Amino acid sequence: MSFLSQQQLESLGFRSLGKNVRISDKAAIYNPEQIEIGDHSRIDDFCVVSGKVSIGRNVHIAVFCNVAGGSEGIVFEDFSGLAYGCHVFSQSDDYTGRTLTNPTVPAQFKREFKKAVRLGRHCIVGTNSLIFPGVTLAEGCSIGAMSMVTKSTEEWGVYSGIPARRLKDRKRDLLVLEQAYLDSEGL
Repeated sequence: MSFLSQQQLESLGFRSLGKNVRISDKAAIYNPEQIEIGDHSRIDDFCVVSGKVSIGRNVHIAVFCNVAGGSEGIVFEDFSGLAYGCHVFSQSDDYTGRTLTNPTVPAQFKREFKKAVRLGRHCIVGTNSLIFPGVTLAEGCSIGAMSMVTKSTEEWGVYSGIPARRLKDRKRDLLVLEQAYLDSEGL
């Protein structure tokens, strides 16, 4: 995997760009002026990131992910991430047949549901999962592979399924490691 150089990253014109950011040269970044990226974050090959997106520190977006922030936005808090092939949307067409759909149709002929999405600190989303508009993944949640998250979660839960539901509590041991890591960085 080849990453863009610091000069290439800066030339994209991000709203803000932290230190030690890694973005694959095979990723597609649209609307960089609306995208904020924190320190030590990484976007891998074949990802599409578009619209209003805020990425905290130490966030990882793995291969083949789609992060469609649209006008309402998607926030990735520190230490959150997406495994391979995840899709996160802040807006969706009306699929009932009452209106036209897709981006080629003027707005007056369609109805879109638009609502911000938030992934809290230490949230991890498993391979090939979907996160729908308006969902907030509360701090510490993990989402199992191939899940469809249509509703917001509660803190420190393990969720899975279609639609995703809480299966059990998630351990918080990683908070000790987070503090040790941040201490080592002088933060």
